[in-house]
Amino acid sequence: MYKANDKRYEKMVYRHCGKSGLRLPAISLGLWQNFGFGSVFANAETMCRTAFDLGITHFDLANNYGNPYNGSAEENFGKILDRGLRAYRDQLCISTKAGYEMWEGPYGDRNGSRKYLIASLDQSLKRMGLDYVDIYYHHIFDPNTPLEETALALDHLVRQGKALYVGVSNYDRQQTEDIAKIFKELKTPFIVNQPSYSMLNRWIEDNKLDTWAYENGIGISVFSPLHQGFLTDRYLKGIPEDSRIGRGNTWIGSQLTEEVLAKLRKLNDLAQSRGQKLSQMAIAWILHNKAVTTVLVGASKPEQIADNVKAVENLDFTDDEINEIEKILAE
Repeated sequence: MYKANDKRYEKMVYRHCGKSGLRLPAISLGLWQNFGFGSVFANAETMCRTAFDLGITHFDLANNYGNPYNGSAEENFGKILDRGLRAYRDQLCISTKAGYEMWEGPYGDRNGSRKYLIASLDQSLKRMGLDYVDIYYHHIFDPNTPLEETALALDHLVRQGKALYVGVSNYDRQQTEDIAKIFKELKTPFIVNQPSYSMLNRWIEDNKLDTWAYENGIGISVFSPLHQGFLTDRYLKGIPEDSRIGRGNTWIGSQLTEEVLAKLRKLNDLAQSRGQKLSQMAIAWILHNKAVTTVLVGASKPEQIADNVKAVENLDFTDDEINEIEKILAE
């Protein structure tokens, strides 16, 4: 039977999610890839246990993770909980999302309707064997559903006790501001937005989503912090066959140009001067943004999680380092 590491909370950094009372680890585990149907269950279980043993308390899922076998990541996570992790349920922050295509017909396609959101959470809870999730997100803005309907559905689920907090994902600043106004009127515990963000993808800065979120007490939970593996040392000497680009398992593979590789090599040199791997510095750089609460990392093996967690050992940057990073990225 699994027994968690007694020292798991000694090194991890925990931050309040916006102005809420909920604290999340600086690094969280995302179960988008390598946890669904076709994945090696023993490896997925070891990754979850490794994460928790390192102080990662936040596990992030979505109804469609495991695509094309939608729901399979949640099913596997439910089994992982049953095999020892469920004993620590009150020490875990479990989130899931709904919004993308999930089941056949007009009620399970990409949308934000009351019917879809409520039915989807019921399905997710059943798959994971949970009474509630800690955070329930609307996964993608839906221009075809009134925003008030989406907000009221999420609020309803909180009042039912099926979600403790709510969030949105892939919403820009204006969309977030608009739904936040409704949540404020309803007194819904809306605490977080989950956008993509990395050194190579800084749209939340250009959109000023991060500035708005910080000023309005909404946390930011970042996905794709390593730009689907670009910001690691995997591609510095070529494209390995077993990498995401090598397998054709990413839609941004064509972006890995010689110009980008030159930037990555310079960033890697800077990371080494800080005593870090490129991936660790990339995560620390994101956490340097005061609007960010947590960084969601993916993994294909436990060692990657352990590597990423070491980023919290050096989160400080000198002004010269920040300037050098900006210079490299601008080249």
